[in-house]
Amino acid sequence: MIDFKYKVIDLLKEQIEFLDEDEIKLLLEVPPSYDMGDYAFPTFRLAKEFKKSPSIIAEELAGALSGNDYFEKIESSASYVNFFIDKQKLMETVLDEIKIKKDKYGSSDLGEGKTVIVEFSSPNIAKPFHIGHIRTTVIGNSLKKIYKFSGYNTIAINHLGDYGTQFGMLISAFKKWGHREVIESNPIQELLKLYVRFNSETEEDPALKDEARYWFKELENKNAEALELWQWMRDISLKEFNRVYDLLNIEFDSFAGESFYSDKMPRVIKELEEKGLLIESNGAQIVDLEAYGMPPALIRKSDGSTLYTTRDIAAAIYRKEHYDFYKNIYVVASQQNLHFKSWMKVVELMGYDWAIDCIHVPFGMVSLEDGTLSTRKGRVVFLEDVLNKAIESTRKIIDERNPNLENKEEIAEQVGIGAVIFQELFNQRIKDYVFNWDRTLSFEGETGPYVQYTHARATSLLEKGDFDINDKVQYSLLNNEEEINICRLLYNFPRIIYDSCDKNEPYFITRHIVEIAKEFNKYYNSTSIIVEDEELKKARLSLVYATKTVIKTGLELLGIKAPSRM
Repeated sequence: MIDFKYKVIDLLKEQIEFLDEDEIKLLLEVPPSYDMGDYAFPTFRLAKEFKKSPSIIAEELAGALSGNDYFEKIESSASYVNFFIDKQKLMETVLDEIKIKKDKYGSSDLGEGKTVIVEFSSPNIAKPFHIGHIRTTVIGNSLKKIYKFSGYNTIAINHLGDYGTQFGMLISAFKKWGHREVIESNPIQELLKLYVRFNSETEEDPALKDEARYWFKELENKNAEALELWQWMRDISLKEFNRVYDLLNIEFDSFAGESFYSDKMPRVIKELEEKGLLIESNGAQIVDLEAYGMPPALIRKSDGSTLYTTRDIAAAIYRKEHYDFYKNIYVVASQQNLHFKSWMKVVELMGYDWAIDCIHVPFGMVSLEDGTLSTRKGRVVFLEDVLNKAIESTRKIIDERNPNLENKEEIAEQVGIGAVIFQELFNQRIKDYVFNWDRTLSFEGETGPYVQYTHARATSLLEKGDFDINDKVQYSLLNNEEEINICRLLYNFPRIIYDSCDKNEPYFITRHIVEIAKEFNKYYNSTSIIVEDEELKKARLSLVYATKTVIKTGLELLGIKAPSRM
C-alpha cells in the first residue's frame, strides 16, 4: 500500500537538504480538518537557514513541489505547506490492499522474532472474580491480540494470586467454620463468606492474625494438610474463573501464579545477599531504595515469609531466562504503581539491564456508586453476573426487535458481552470510573452493539448485492464526500493499530471503529448502494466490503465478536 506520509517526506527531502528523514517526520503534522490537507509541514524551523520568513518559504516550497502524481494539490497557507492526497489514488490503494489482505489488513511484521509477555487478569484464588477484574482482563486480552497482530510472539500469562497470607486466613477459617460439601456447592461465594467472617472476627480477636500467619508459614514449609487445602481451593476457584474466561472467549498460555515461584525465591534472596543489596531492618530483610525516592523494598518478613516483591522479582528472572522476552508487560491497576516501580528498581540494581523491558501498564480503578469495592467486607459485584445480565438484556431486545432472528442465543451472547467489553475499552485506560448497570448495558450511542450492527448491515448489503471480491472496479466512480471520508479512515487503520501497540492503549482502536461506523451509516442513509448501474454498484460494494472487513478486525482486536446478523 502506498504510504503517502513517506511520499511527503521524500518530496521535502529533495528541497530541504539540511533536514534528515527523521527530522522531517517529526515536524510533519496531520491537520485538524481535511479542508487544510491530509498532511501539513510547518516552515518555522527553516527560517534561519533560508533567511526568509516562514510564509515565503511555504509559498516557494509549495510551488516547487506542485505537479506530483500522489497529491491532488500542494499549497501554502500562512507558514504551512499543505498536502492533499489524490483521492482516486487513495481509494485505489486502500480498497485493493484490503481485498488482498482481507482480515490481515493492518497487520505487520513489526515484532518478528520478538517475544512479548502480557500478564493480565490474575485474580486471587478463593476470592470473587468481580467487576473490578474486568479492566485488567479485557485490556490485557486486547493488548495480547494487538501485539500478536503486529507480528510479535505473544505469551498470555494469568499470574494467579494463589499464595500469601490470605491462604493462612482461609485455611484457618475453614478449619474453624468450613464444610467441604457446602463450599463445593457454591465455591467462591462460600469461600468469600469465610474470608469476610475471618476479617470481621480479627477486629475482636487480633490473635487470629497470628494464626493466619502460622498457617501461611506452614504452607511455605509444605505442611501436608495446608498443601491439600490450598490445592483444593485453587482447583475449585480456577474452575469457577474458567466459566468467565469462556464467556469472554479469553485463553491463556500459562496459569503460573505466585505459588509457581515459591521454590525460586531462595535464589533471589541469596543473589541479593551476594550483591550486597539486602540489609536487616527490625528482623526483616529489605533493599534500601531511599536514594531513589522510594520506601524500602521488603524482601522477607521477620518470620521468614516472603512477599509480593520477592515473588515478582523471581517471576521476572524466570520469564527472562525461560522466554527471553523483548517486553514483559504487566496490566495491573494504577494503585500498584509504587510496587512495580520498586521491584523493577531492585531488578535493575541486581545488574539486569533487561529491567527496562519490564513495563507496568496501569489503569484506573472501578468503584461502585455507593463506594469502593471491598472483598474483605463482601462489597462486590460478580463479573459473571454482569456478563449474564448483559446477555439477558440483549436477548430481550432481540425478542422485541427481531424475534425470528436465527441463532438468537449465540448473538445475544456476542452482543451482550461485546457491549461490556466495548465500554471498558472506549476511554483511556488510566481513567477511573464508577460502575453503573444502566450505562454498561446501554446499546445507544457510541457502543459495541452500534458498531456490531454496522458490521451486520454491511454484511447484509454484500449478500443482497451479490458482491464478488474478484470483480474489477472503477474506483473513479467513488468520489462523493462520504466515500472519501470512509476511505481516509480505512487508510489510517494500520497507523491506529501501531499507536495502540506503541502506547499500550486499545482505546485508539475502539474510537476509530466508532468513527468508521458513524461515517458508514451516514453514507448508507444518504447514498443508494445497490443501484442498477452495475459498475457503480460494484464500486460501492467494494467500499462496503472494506468497511465491513476493517470493523470486524477492529472488534476482534478488542476481543469482541462481529455477528453477521442482528
